[in-house]
Amino acid sequence: MSKLVTIYGGSGFVGRYIARRMAKAGWRVRVAVRRPNEAIFVRPYGAVGQVEPVFCNIRDDASVRAALLGADAVVNCVGILAETGKSTFEAIQADGAERIARIAAEEGVSHMVQISAIGADGDAASEYAQTKAMGEAGVLRHMPDAVILRPSIIFGPEDEFFNRFAGMTRLSPAVPVIGADTLFQPVYVDDVARAAEMAVVGDAAPGIYELGGPDVESFRALMQRMLGAIHRRRMVLGVPMFAARIMAFVFDMIEAATFGLVKNGMVTRDQVKNLGNDNVVSEGAKGFDALGISPVSMAAVLPQYLWRFRPSGQYDDIKESAKNLRT
Repeated sequence: MSKLVTIYGGSGFVGRYIARRMAKAGWRVRVAVRRPNEAIFVRPYGAVGQVEPVFCNIRDDASVRAALLGADAVVNCVGILAETGKSTFEAIQADGAERIARIAAEEGVSHMVQISAIGADGDAASEYAQTKAMGEAGVLRHMPDAVILRPSIIFGPEDEFFNRFAGMTRLSPAVPVIGADTLFQPVYVDDVARAAEMAVVGDAAPGIYELGGPDVESFRALMQRMLGAIHRRRMVLGVPMFAARIMAFVFDMIEAATFGLVKNGMVTRDQVKNLGNDNVVSEGAKGFDALGISPVSMAAVLPQYLWRFRPSGQYDDIKESAKNLRT
């Protein structure tokens, strides 16, 4: 019988790429998510019955164990960028990750992969970075041979980074950015999935890997690259950190005052703290080189999915070319 991997958060941005790769490798894939009915799209990744979404709440031992029974390997992709209700940074990124590792050890699972993030640090100013580090420590307490992947900001067709800012250009004459000079090393989502696949099958040595793409650019430069890909001219407006902190405080207070009825979909105080720190691979850290992977550049991928934000969408290049025709 084929081996089984349980992927917590397997229908999310990164998780779905890992699920697809594991299915192509011949593994049975159990996609553990909060809303299985919304994850049906993962089933065609493999043969009938090969990829199956199941319910799981990683805040509950019994739920995590049920999704893990019989698995040969486990991948945890669950993470949040902002807290909502009971889904706090500590509950999801620290306690949830450790719970999965503890139960995986109890069930005799041989391989575990934890998707973390560059910047994970118990002494960081932001709770996001603190709890990412706490989650890593919790995983290693129970699964000392686990592979921990720390990607920089991840891009791809379903990302919430380039897509979000490209969408803003349809209505706004400017693209506001917080931490305009902060450096990032964007990494293609399928490169992260490939690293996870290697870890699942045992082709990656245990340890922490920091994953960054071939390009290191400031936030401002990334927005200018995005504007070039969508053929639009917009002003990239750097928001001073003091102003960003005030804005984030106001948005957070509005959400708190309305008991969550009005969500802060703009920027939180914790996100502002994160945006003040560079998000690049540390000097001397193990990365793609140690895995034998050559990461894909942004230039090779961004035009493939950002074209829909161009003034004339898929016809933009044709219209531009037509201007050169003689009348």
